[in-house]
Amino acid sequence: MSDEIKAAVINARCATALIRAMGMQAENQLRLHRNEVPAYDNKSFDDVIVEEGVSWNQISTYIFQ
Repeated sequence: MSDEIKAAVINARCATALIRAMGMQAENQLRLHRNEVPAYDNKSFDDVIVEEGVSWNQISTYIFQ
């Protein structure tokens, strides 16, 4: 796989992770506005990074294979 294709895949995964995190943040803000407990904690946001494959270790492994 070419470096350009790898970069495109990584960018797509990052965009997906960002979209998911933005939705989670919006849900938390809505709940705070309603004086409710947030739905997502820091671990939930960290989990998105791993689930989408964009942690440093995952990207490094992907790039250098």
